[in-house]
Amino acid sequence: MAIAKAERLMNLALCLLGTRRPLSKRELRGSIEAYLEAFGPGNGVSEGGDDAFNRMFERDKDDLRELGLIIETVESADGDFGYLARRDSNRLPPVTLDVEEAAALGLAAKVWQQARLAGAASGALQKLRAAGMPVAEDSYGHLALEPRIPVHESAFEPLMLAARDRRTVTFDYRKANAARPEQRHVEPWTLECWRGHWYLAGWDRDRKAERVFRLSRISGRVRSRALPFTAPVPDHVTVRETVESWAGETATGTALIKVRAGHGYPLRARATATRDLGGGWDELEIPYGHGLDAWLVEFGPDVIVLEPAELRADVIDRLRAVAKG
Repeated sequence: MAIAKAERLMNLALCLLGTRRPLSKRELRGSIEAYLEAFGPGNGVSEGGDDAFNRMFERDKDDLRELGLIIETVESADGDFGYLARRDSNRLPPVTLDVEEAAALGLAAKVWQQARLAGAASGALQKLRAAGMPVAEDSYGHLALEPRIPVHESAFEPLMLAARDRRTVTFDYRKANAARPEQRHVEPWTLECWRGHWYLAGWDRDRKAERVFRLSRISGRVRSRALPFTAPVPDHVTVRETVESWAGETATGTALIKVRAGHGYPLRARATATRDLGGGWDELEIPYGHGLDAWLVEFGPDVIVLEPAELRADVIDRLRAVAKG
């Protein structure tokens, strides 16, 4: 069975790479022997008429993309979808790595904990080794601390794939000061991990502006469209600056807060000044920027905002929204 699937995937890849125009599912079904043997040539009806073939084709297409093949989805004038893999998009220049670069890749491959991402990283290293690159499991030595990037949100994987394929996504999102989630339609740019939290940066189509969404506030299923969006994506530096700003990392002033003794260590690490108030409380001066109110709410009753007044009001509003459910 493994050999049969590998042969089917190889034939599909060759068809997609060899065509000069997008091929429909029906055309691919009639051109690949494995599909013909399993499902026949089809009746020329709508492409959704054979559910079993559609499921196998979608799995095969996802497997090829997972292996690194860039497959484009093109919509024709009559609304049908076709597929092709352009040779210029799937051709890479020779890869050369020195020992330090190979060590960095080996270390990066150890970061991901999720099975799907771990498999992709392992597969990439295997391909580099097969090409003669000096990548080894122990190329980075034995470390006392091993890096990890935890991902607990179920929205991470579909958003990661949508950002990779440039496909618009729809999801329900609850702002920190809102009682109910609202539906968002977003062109995803990238995912960023900042201070232990994952954020999606993208273009909100309803608000016609760039937005950053914290993944832990996404509820329900993330749905994506088949066709990719064509709008340009900002470079990585711009996106990182946007995430930092919306996560409260771009300071525009200073806030004064009270923190219960023995609590709020991340806040203490950012404090520019600390004073013991007695009675089990400390006073901290910390940089104040967009998003700080959402961060302070996470510390619950262990943090009290003294000033500025607008920050105190924002924190109180968020706490009331949380209390209302």
